[in-house]
Amino acid sequence: MTTLAAILFWLSAGLLVYTHLGYPIALALLTRLRRFHPLGSYRDTNDGNDAGEELPAVSLIVPAYDEEDVIAAKVADALALDYPRERLQVIVASDGSTDATAERARAAGADLVLELPPGGKVAALNAGAERASGEILAFSDANSSWAPDALRHLVAPFADPAVGYVCGQVRFRTAAGDNLEGAYWRYEMKVREMESALGGVTAGNGAIYAVRRDAYIPLAPSGSHDLSFPFAFAKRGLRSLYAPRARAEEKMVPTIEGEFARKRRMMVGLWDIAVGEGMLFPRGYPPLFAFEIASHRLLRYLSPLLHLVAFVANALLLGDGWLYTLTFLFQIGLLAAALLGRWIPIAPFRIARYYVLTTASIAAGLWDRRHGAGGRWEKAEGTR
Repeated sequence: MTTLAAILFWLSAGLLVYTHLGYPIALALLTRLRRFHPLGSYRDTNDGNDAGEELPAVSLIVPAYDEEDVIAAKVADALALDYPRERLQVIVASDGSTDATAERARAAGADLVLELPPGGKVAALNAGAERASGEILAFSDANSSWAPDALRHLVAPFADPAVGYVCGQVRFRTAAGDNLEGAYWRYEMKVREMESALGGVTAGNGAIYAVRRDAYIPLAPSGSHDLSFPFAFAKRGLRSLYAPRARAEEKMVPTIEGEFARKRRMMVGLWDIAVGEGMLFPRGYPPLFAFEIASHRLLRYLSPLLHLVAFVANALLLGDGWLYTLTFLFQIGLLAAALLGRWIPIAPFRIARYYVLTTASIAAGLWDRRHGAGGRWEKAEGTR
């Protein structure tokens, strides 16, 4: 029993350390060995002076649900992009909005406004893609603002016919509160840049990304472009890349509790994506992408279970040496710091609280899945 507990403890603890720290180190070593450019075989040398006829026609699709407060600004932001107007179609897909979202989008100059019955974010994206005329489909959240040259940099990698998906860099505007998502996201963007140089990114973001129109896959309501497209395209022989010069900004959820609620909603469809859509089944993956999926997705999603196994196994090993006492106290200390972080906003406690709650959000989302995969989305409080 003691031997089994020791094996389980060290295996779980080792996998946790690997996915959070070892994997980025492994990526850094591999990118140095491969000497790949962050955008693979295509270098983004776009300086903003390209002739209009050299740029692809783009449909920029914005899904919206009761976004009357921000939709006009979003359409104006899209129309102000440094991109030939005749090659840009702006589509707002209103998913059962009960406010003036559609009217304000039209008044702001959107080329096409779809007033759809309630169906969820993915259903709105599917409808927008079906009506789009561009050869490249770009997507953005209603509360995201793009740098003027963002679209040029976002579409540049599609000059390589092997590229099917490109996500840009999203930066979070600091809001009053204690959320540490901005710091975590900078770490995540660096990981994605290295993934892009190897097998391709394993996930994107909703603020700024694009796909080839002829590669677009209509997803079920439980799906997610961010998680589903990169692995589905990899199985089709298409690469998914990160374009750091394509920049967007969003307002961050103010509190760690709000971030937990946001991630919990995102994780509801995880089982359907990972198992139902086949993310975790390696057949069809190039070797490097399979390595990335296992390291960055599978192990991250298993983190709640790995923590639970490590904690229980460590408890069973108490009395077998000072090292197990030390590791158990560390785990108790992490949980205590996370609890104290609610009332004592010093950095170590805030970091512990952020880590514990974001890890717990995976388990909470999977627990919520018992009520159905859903599809409707809720706006994160404080992000508009």
